[in-house]
Amino acid sequence: MISRPAKDSPGNKTPAIVDTGFLVAFARREDEHHRWALGVAGKLQLPLLTCEAVLAETSFMLQSSAYVLAMLRRDVLRIALDCSSQVDQLLDLAVRYVDRKPDLADLCLIRMSELHPRHKIVTVDADFWIYRRNKRDAIPLISPPKM
Repeated sequence: MISRPAKDSPGNKTPAIVDTGFLVAFARREDEHHRWALGVAGKLQLPLLTCEAVLAETSFMLQSSAYVLAMLRRDVLRIALDCSSQVDQLLDLAVRYVDRKPDLADLCLIRMSELHPRHKIVTVDADFWIYRRNKRDAIPLISPPKM
């Protein structure tokens, strides 16, 4: 489990929005991206921002909700998007990327990137190289080297 740094640790860590693939890779030793996720985790500023759709996907992939709930409880993860207040923007993104068939988690992360422009998205999903925030801007990413 990703743990909170000591209060006196350096503040030069990267603010981040995390996707399902990163959380699953971090949790599962047998995941192909596990070592990458471990290496990245120590460089990220806590709490890591995410959305409920990512938490649902992660719980499903890990076949356990306890992992994500424990990270929420410890403020390692923080839900930073209310879908009901962003439905128009999410729908616009769904229409714009209909050819890529994005799931709700991807749409939420794109929108979160617009709302939190200093944060990088941590993902193993190659679609984020194609998605754009604010219609034209590349989304800053942290992803495995072979993506």
